[in-house]
Amino acid sequence: MMKRNIVAGAFSLLLAGMLQAQQVDYSVVSVPEESGIEFMQVSTPSDYVCMPVVQRTMNNVNWLSNRILDISADGQNIAYLSMRNNTTNIFIKELGKQGSSIQRTNRTNVLDFSYSPDGKYICFSEKRGNSNQIFQTDAKSGYICRQITNGNQDYSPVYSADMKNIFFARQEAKSISIWSHSIENNFLSNYSPGMNPCPTKSEPAFLCSRSNATGRSEIWKINYQTGVEECLVSDAERSFTSPCISPNGEWIMFVGSSRIPMGNGRFYQNTDIYACRMDGTQFAQLTYHAADDLSPVWSKDGRYIYFISQRGSANGTANIWRMSFNY
Repeated sequence: MMKRNIVAGAFSLLLAGMLQAQQVDYSVVSVPEESGIEFMQVSTPSDYVCMPVVQRTMNNVNWLSNRILDISADGQNIAYLSMRNNTTNIFIKELGKQGSSIQRTNRTNVLDFSYSPDGKYICFSEKRGNSNQIFQTDAKSGYICRQITNGNQDYSPVYSADMKNIFFARQEAKSISIWSHSIENNFLSNYSPGMNPCPTKSEPAFLCSRSNATGRSEIWKINYQTGVEECLVSDAERSFTSPCISPNGEWIMFVGSSRIPMGNGRFYQNTDIYACRMDGTQFAQLTYHAADDLSPVWSKDGRYIYFISQRGSANGTANIWRMSFNY
C-alpha cells in the first residue's frame, strides 16, 4: 500500500545514496522482462537527485507518492528536487545538454511541485513548521513566491488545463481529500477523498489515488461537476498511486507495488511503473527492475517516460532516467 502520511516533513525525501543496506542488485540498467525498452540516464550523482522514501516489510511496501519530477511546457527542461546544503529545492536541467542544473527555488524544505500548462509558473508545496503550504513562483526567473494556502497540511499541487484552478491534496486528521484553489478569486473547493490529483483536459474531472477498505490504493476518476466517481485500476494484491495522463489523453501512467521472487517462498516487495488506457483497459506493467521506479512523468510527445530510480548504480544512488514507451 502507499504511505498515507505523505507529508512527514524533512523525512519525506531521501538524498540519493542515503539508503539502508540493499537486499538486491541495483547495478544493472535493465532486466530481461524489460526487453525492447530503451533506457537512458539523464542526471549524474552530482545533481543530488532526491528519492521518495520507500519502506518495506516482509509482506508489504509503502512509498511516498509526491510528484518530484516534471517536464517544462516546451519539453526542453526537466525539473527535479535536489537536497543540497541541508535544504530541498527545485532545480532545472536542460535535457539537450550535459550541463549543470539551475536552482529555481530558494526555500528550506520543498516537498513536491508541478509546471503550469503554459510553462510560465511552478506551484509547489513546502513544509514550514507544523504545516505544509502551497506557493507559486516564476518558472524561469527570480525567487519571489506567491503563497496560495496557509496553516494546513497541503501538498501535490497541480494546475487545471485551463489554469483557472490549482488542485491539491489536504490531510486532515486521518483523512486525505482533493481540494482546489481558484486562481482568479482565491475560492477553495473540497471534492472527494483521495490524493495525487491529476486533472483531465477533455472534461471537468480529475484522476486520483484512493485507499479501499483493505488498505490497498486504487486509481479513480472523479467528475467534479456531476459527482460521478469511477474506479479505473484496482488489484487485490497491489496498490497504485501517482496517476499521470499522456499528452494525447489516451493513456494513464502510475506507480504500483510488485513482488520479486527471492526463493524459498520469499518475495522482495518493490515499486514499478504501470500503464493502462483511460478506461482502465490494456493494463500493463512497464518496469520490473529491483530498483524503486518512482515519480514518473511523460515527455511532451508521449514517446518517453522520465522517472527516478537507483537502477544502474551498484551503491544505490538515485538518478533521473528516461525510458521509451512502446505502445
